[in-house]
Amino acid sequence: MALDGIFLYHLKNEIADFAIDSRVDKIHQPSKDEIVINLRSRQGSKKLLLSCNADSARIHFTEFPPENPSKPPMFCLLLRKRLTGAWVTGIEQDNLERILKIRFSGTDELGDKTDYSLIIEIMGKYSNIIFIDKSGKIIDSMKRVDENKSHIREILPGVTYTAPPKQDKLNIFTDDLEVIREKIANSKKGMYKAVMETIKGVSPVICREFEYGLTLDEFKKQAQNPTPTVIFTDSPKDFAFMDIKQYDNLAQIRKYDTFSDLLDYFYYERVRLMRIKARSADLFKILTTLQERAVRKAVNRSQELEECKDKETYKLFGDLISANQYRLEKGMPYYDLENYYDENKIVRIPADVMLTPSQNSQKYYKEYRKKQVAESKLNDFIDEANAEAEYFESVIDSLSRAETDSEITAIKAELASQGYIKKVNDKKKEQKALKPMHFKTRDGFDVYVGRNNVMNDKLTMKTAKNYDTWFHVQSSAGSHVICETSGMQISDDAIHDCAVIAAYYSKARESSNVAVDYTLVKNIRKPNGAKPGFVIYDTYNTEFATPTIEEVEKLKNDKVSSMITLSEEARRMQDMMKMYSANGMGGMELPDVGQTLVLNANNDLVQYLLANKDGEHSDMFCKQLYDLAMISHQPLQADKMTEFINRSNEIMMLLTK
Repeated sequence: MALDGIFLYHLKNEIADFAIDSRVDKIHQPSKDEIVINLRSRQGSKKLLLSCNADSARIHFTEFPPENPSKPPMFCLLLRKRLTGAWVTGIEQDNLERILKIRFSGTDELGDKTDYSLIIEIMGKYSNIIFIDKSGKIIDSMKRVDENKSHIREILPGVTYTAPPKQDKLNIFTDDLEVIREKIANSKKGMYKAVMETIKGVSPVICREFEYGLTLDEFKKQAQNPTPTVIFTDSPKDFAFMDIKQYDNLAQIRKYDTFSDLLDYFYYERVRLMRIKARSADLFKILTTLQERAVRKAVNRSQELEECKDKETYKLFGDLISANQYRLEKGMPYYDLENYYDENKIVRIPADVMLTPSQNSQKYYKEYRKKQVAESKLNDFIDEANAEAEYFESVIDSLSRAETDSEITAIKAELASQGYIKKVNDKKKEQKALKPMHFKTRDGFDVYVGRNNVMNDKLTMKTAKNYDTWFHVQSSAGSHVICETSGMQISDDAIHDCAVIAAYYSKARESSNVAVDYTLVKNIRKPNGAKPGFVIYDTYNTEFATPTIEEVEKLKNDKVSSMITLSEEARRMQDMMKMYSANGMGGMELPDVGQTLVLNANNDLVQYLLANKDGEHSDMFCKQLYDLAMISHQPLQADKMTEFINRSNEIMMLLTK
């Protein structure tokens, strides 16, 4: 990952803006290598997470601290004793090293004022969190290192803290560009290694940018004016303090307002994906095996069907032997006979020497009838195997898009009902039934999207009305999409919006110009005995759409004047907050990252604001609409709720005038 020295430099400045002069309120240790410090200042409160995990060492403000254990570890108790009530006096980084020192003013065991420092070293498997006193002696550390683990530096209570050995590299902020450029040019290694060995505080992803045309001047400019950036493929891949060009169209690039927002989402998403992957890994394996088996069955049956194409030859042999029995004798190894169906050309017919001509004739007729029957059945077998393979493909697609445990549970229930896996007798309280995803087109049509095949069936065959419009990606697995029209003519804009949604919630979501079929629900039929989610239709039109998460998120509307649409990451964060809230961990605020304020253009108040952008009270009304939209997601924080109440009173006073 790219939490390099330059990234940490900007992160340090961001944290310092809030943390300096803040007071330590609470300290928790969720795991053996993570600390969460709750800081309070005049600006409010924030949770600062410090991790020395080998795979995810980092420091940042978080909205989603991990759940705390019932009993705090000893290191946590030590920090609570010394730092609770202490003030943050400074945050330091030495020359772009991946080490931060947080200074505190607190009290010692006797109650006298003293200074402490908490050092976080971000160095892969050597990462650590070290607590030292004002003289620089180690009080304790999260990972103790004795002489058996390191001959270079011991990290033990009572030992004077020494920083790791520094690297002889140049600083892009303080060293002359020409000196840096000359050292890179004189390197006998490739550009990647030359930059890595020359410039301090750069990660591999930054070094690769130089191989793709990044100049030193442009790099310094971006280093001085950073842009928190996450690189996505099918999942969060990497992050950086600057724009990344090397992936071209092979990855998505997302920008964030703050470095803490970036890290909070990036590592939350990694944990979420790992959890979902672990939960669904066995299911993916089962589905893949079943799909491969169905495909092999179809292939084998197709080969058998190919062998049935010569059945007419067997009938011909039977006919010719029957017509020439008077000329043939038992014991002949073959019969050379005139084919009166083909200009009397001689045909050599193999014969069983132990059978009479009549018996050989009946043998060929029997083989003909056998292949004839097999041909008719094999076509049905092939259709069934192909349908089964398509069904498994659709289930795999649904599983790949599952975002919650409830969706995975629903897919397991579907497979159990079809007899593919054993039904799990869960004695726990049944989960609340899943509802289809809800969207709204730009011109106000309600749109519903199935989350799995069972839901697709229910949505299309039971819930939707005959005059509603049905959408589905063409020739690929995907969700059923229903646009409720209430008997009205569906607009071109609504057709496009629904096509975008259908393409996004399908196997073709990463493609461009995706073909999406649409037709009235009354034209949809489900064959008897068909698998869940499988339907047929003859009358349809096709719309082409390129799905993007930004366009899809904008269509998540309610019948209100304003609402907040959440990006995929923010929506998943909200799910996590609900989970924490259920565990008694309330008070968390929905982060700003990934939020878009959506206004209903048909609303009178919104129309007024659009027409009076510079009005006396427009700014106040906009803030009120934003807070109302936020309340639809979760309660406001105490300070923001106070602002909301005061503003509401002010608006009501305006109404009295």
